[in-house]
Amino acid sequence: MTTTAPTIETVRALAAKYNTWGKWGPDDQLGTLNNVTPERIKAAAQLVRKGRVFSLALPLDQTGPQTGSFGRYNPLHHMIWDGGDIAAGAQDHIAEVRYTDDAAYIILQCSTQWDALAHIFHDGKMYGGHGTELVTSRGAQRNAMTNAKDRMVGRGVLLDVPRHLGKPWLDVDHAIQADELAACAEAQGVEVGEGDFVLVRTGQIAMCRDAGSWGDYAGGPAPGFGVSVADYFCPKGPAAVITDTWGTEKLPNETPDCFQPLHIIMIVNAGIHLGEMWDLEALADDCAEDGVYEFQLVAPPLTITGSVGSPVNPQAIK
Repeated sequence: MTTTAPTIETVRALAAKYNTWGKWGPDDQLGTLNNVTPERIKAAAQLVRKGRVFSLALPLDQTGPQTGSFGRYNPLHHMIWDGGDIAAGAQDHIAEVRYTDDAAYIILQCSTQWDALAHIFHDGKMYGGHGTELVTSRGAQRNAMTNAKDRMVGRGVLLDVPRHLGKPWLDVDHAIQADELAACAEAQGVEVGEGDFVLVRTGQIAMCRDAGSWGDYAGGPAPGFGVSVADYFCPKGPAAVITDTWGTEKLPNETPDCFQPLHIIMIVNAGIHLGEMWDLEALADDCAEDGVYEFQLVAPPLTITGSVGSPVNPQAIK
């Protein structure tokens, strides 16, 4: 475990310690998704006992959390054909049937989403040691999100940190540490294992709803992971790690000389996909009610060629 205030040197040491480049061969573009085996997928299906399904996605509309910072905007949805067109006779040349169509402009990282292994670079390299030249104006030539199109399904585990601490949500200056995650899992009676999809609740979405505003949720001060959680997650080999915050990590970061240090350690080096802005509130309530914190998770990305992230409507099935 890290015991002193982390710096970029801490990040470099943890990145080297947990680097998995080449572990699954020189052509690997999946990272720890390689740990999602057919046997584990079958076992995850056995976790469905009640037949309850929870969508973990935020609405894709203009009331979303984005403010334009980091070049990210809420979705723009418009109708190509609507009821007014029908009433005006614009489709009268078609026999009998009438229809409506719509379109949307969506920043792929604007709402509930996956970060691809091509999303983050450090020292000019993404996962596997590939350079920036492999992400062009046409998209990612390596580590694109579409590599995971049939891999985002398996055992989901929820770690409800604020409930474990007796709070509705974490304070915005709370940095979750490795020992807190271990204590939370033990208290909930659940173990995090290889190939799992680990969902960590901070309650920040509930906090925003209580305030009636997103405020500075998108990129502002937020609870989240401290650097030490690398020592909790990376040895376990989870398929992915997910939170309900804009950027997974505690903001401002613990490292004053490095922005988003865990993105460097976990995405670039360990090959762990990250999920952000997942709405975990209804699922967390149900887990607290029945005491069951494991479930089947189904969360495939959109098949947008060359994408470095993807909107997702994750389904937790209990």
